Amino acid sequence: MPSHLSPEIAKDILRYFVRNPRAADDLEGVARWRLLRGLIHDRVEETSRGLRWLVEQHLLLRIPTPGRSGDIFLLNVEELARAESFLAETQESEATVEQSGGRDDRETTAD
Repeated sequence: MPSHLSPEIAKDILRYFVRNPRAADDLEGVARWRLLRGLIHDRVEETSRGLRWLVEQHLLLRIPTPGRSGDIFLLNVEELARAESFLAETQESEATVEQSGGRDDRETTAD
């Protein structure tokens, strides 16, 4: 195997074709499903971290659901004002960054 090729990439591609022996695709098609699967995995990881943080902040509630694939999350209505305040602060800071040409003026630089 060429030294610049990761064996994991080759195994990943081969694993797909072994699981789907009737599959046939061109280079772009194979790259597309690999990219999509990677994006989904990344988004699931990011979403998991975001949900965990929101639950820790008591902005969302986590309801365990035995027998289901995962827990259910919902807004903690008792914290609605805090949730709205958090969203407003986030929007204000994003607007500030946009108005400064992409530079976050809240950051300080060492002299």
